[in-house]
Amino acid sequence: MKRLILISILSLSLAACEQIDHNGPEIRDRVNDIATSEVAKMLSCLPLEEPQLREVHDAVKASSENGYDEEYTMEDLFTAPGAGVGDKATKVARRVYSTPLKDLINNYLSSTKAGSSTFTAKDLEKSGLQLYWPWYDNWDGKSLPAITFDPGDGSTSNVAYKMTRGIDGVIQVKEIVVDESYASKNPVWIVNTNDDAGFTSVEVLRKQLEGGEVLIGGKKKARHTKADSDTSGIKTLVLKEFTMLRNYDSWLCGGSEFFVKCGSLENFTATTEEEMLAYDPSITDFVICVQRKDVGIPQTVNAILVSEWTNQLERCAFLILEDDGGTWTDWTAEGEVKIKSKTYGFKLKIPIRSRDDIVWRGTLSSKYFTKYSGQKGGFGDVEVVFDMLESD
Repeated sequence: MKRLILISILSLSLAACEQIDHNGPEIRDRVNDIATSEVAKMLSCLPLEEPQLREVHDAVKASSENGYDEEYTMEDLFTAPGAGVGDKATKVARRVYSTPLKDLINNYLSSTKAGSSTFTAKDLEKSGLQLYWPWYDNWDGKSLPAITFDPGDGSTSNVAYKMTRGIDGVIQVKEIVVDESYASKNPVWIVNTNDDAGFTSVEVLRKQLEGGEVLIGGKKKARHTKADSDTSGIKTLVLKEFTMLRNYDSWLCGGSEFFVKCGSLENFTATTEEEMLAYDPSITDFVICVQRKDVGIPQTVNAILVSEWTNQLERCAFLILEDDGGTWTDWTAEGEVKIKSKTYGFKLKIPIRSRDDIVWRGTLSSKYFTKYSGQKGGFGDVEVVFDMLESD
């Protein structure tokens, strides 16, 4: 995950909230000069009621069903209340709330209660921050959340502002320490950065294709010149199932985003070295978001890696990485094809970023896919099931 860590002295004393001592050194995350800790504190000062709780729950549920983390981006919070990540891509109708959460935030930030707040509602909308609610589906429909933030230092626990409603109906706030075990049993909202909204999930692709069971994840089509190519023996390579064996980051950051990349020569039927030059390498590239609670649980993917695998294609390049950001670079990989019983290598550059965790990378042969089609195989800290399907 992308983190900017700043060591500073912080003293928050927002009016109308319980006074909590924040003096002393603190490591915190700042995004566009907005501290996640300040946003968490501000949210704990709002008079949250069932409509706002339901709004956040609706949004994180929608994001989850669209194949993303259990998240509600600040951009959607202000521009499309209740919308989950991926809703716009699948054209889901907007939800309507009598008093959306953005109204409470706007009222608070425009009032004298905001005190020393260093950001505006517009700043928050454009910040790239979000509310992350793991185990949202355990919510009882009424309990107020504990609100915390990602300090950006890999912590496994953090202070949170626990909200409870007194007998008189007034919300009381106290400081507690929360960890992943607590969050799995109680509602916890985490203010952190959004890292996956800019990518199209496999689930969104599937919905865009009207529920198709097998789909293509963002491929470049191969180019060739022989109109009457021999297409006998063409097969389709599918990534059928994906299992994450461990979480890669602190629970305060969220789940894991895995990029799967496969490089090959599609529909390769060249008979000479000269004809080989007419083919461009094809790179299939898509993201699989795995929620923390799904560690060890197989996720159905059914995404096409190579749509036209001919008998001449001997090896493809395969890469799995977990997104951690950084500057763009390339992995120069090599595949193999056969022309008249002679094997030729072809090079291709697969984009990766400097801080990404390389889960697995290498080449896989047609013999491997034929032998282990439909069987689970270990690739670093994930397990993958491939299927080599006969084309119609």
